[in-house]
Amino acid sequence: MILDYETLKLIWWLLIGVLLIGFAITDGMDMGVGVLLPFLGRTDDERRVIINAVGPHWDGNQVWLITAGGAIFAAWPAVYAAAFSGFYMAMLLVLFALFFRPVGFDYRSKIADPRWRNTWDWGLFVGGLVPALIFGVAFGNLLQGVPFHLDEFLRSHYQGSLLGALLPLLNPFALLAGVISLLMLALHGAMWLQVRADDPVAARARKIAVPLALAVAAAFALAGLWVAQGIDGFRVVTHPPFDAPSNPLAKTVAVERGAWLAIYQTVPVAVLAPIFGFAGILFAAGLSLLRRPGLGFVASALGMAGIIATAGLSMFPFVLPSSTDPGSSLTLWDAASSPLTLTVMFWAAVIFLPIVLSYTVWCYVRMWGKVTVAGVRASGPAAY
Repeated sequence: MILDYETLKLIWWLLIGVLLIGFAITDGMDMGVGVLLPFLGRTDDERRVIINAVGPHWDGNQVWLITAGGAIFAAWPAVYAAAFSGFYMAMLLVLFALFFRPVGFDYRSKIADPRWRNTWDWGLFVGGLVPALIFGVAFGNLLQGVPFHLDEFLRSHYQGSLLGALLPLLNPFALLAGVISLLMLALHGAMWLQVRADDPVAARARKIAVPLALAVAAAFALAGLWVAQGIDGFRVVTHPPFDAPSNPLAKTVAVERGAWLAIYQTVPVAVLAPIFGFAGILFAAGLSLLRRPGLGFVASALGMAGIIATAGLSMFPFVLPSSTDPGSSLTLWDAASSPLTLTVMFWAAVIFLPIVLSYTVWCYVRMWGKVTVAGVRASGPAAY
């Protein structure tokens, strides 16, 4: 079967969305647990229980981020180049924060000194907090547009200095998006701790899950109202054929209020994304109260998928809008690699993505048992 260029572009937009959602559900859970670590674990044994709930698989979950980054580089090289110019300092901040995780997980329990262990507990907190917040801030800035333009040779130029690149990203709407990201990952981590940890850690996670869920739902609703009433969206006015060779400067783009909501009128089924976002988060809270953490974890994952899909669908077909030169904005139609590249990658994804998904599900099913205080005590100064 040979797929046409237009179909391949659309398929890779969907696949990259799946990879980003997979990263949020898997590694986002580890980040959420890290954020909750200093607050739900009141003794050293309880904190070891929390760490052991994610320690055996956190590095495997982070592969989703590496895979998503590689897919963006191969499928949308122009997006990769422009995004790393605009978000360079933010990406470095995320990278430095992530350094705390491998060292914290592997060396935290090697020395019994309380000061040593407490330091790495807060290091794991930073390693969860900063990426969760920055990824949300990045999405918030995408909805407002990134200050870059393309020259006649299609080279991207970011409008800003290297040292001053971070502060403009921390605007009010972007910070709200960051708060949504942080809260929903913390909720996801709380649901996982109810599955994996024994009381009293699980009881504390259960107690905090409902306030977190309500906060996520409220912040998500506020962001929706803000997008509808306070942010100008982007709309493609004219565009060359979708199967034409990629040329971002061949289109014209209009900036107007409410443009990000157009897809919900042209494709009404898209409204299922925000519905899943709200329903999944609220069902997770209800199932937590009913002490059904397994189903609650699945509901939380569906809620996160709905929230991320809402952002992606609202921007369709834009991938990286430009706030300074709307005509330079990159869409899935004009930022894609060659047909050969997309075809080869497509068949690789068809073969390997189901294997990765199956292995991920198998790992979670295999680790569904409880981590207890007695268990971590018996292990002595083990890896975690």
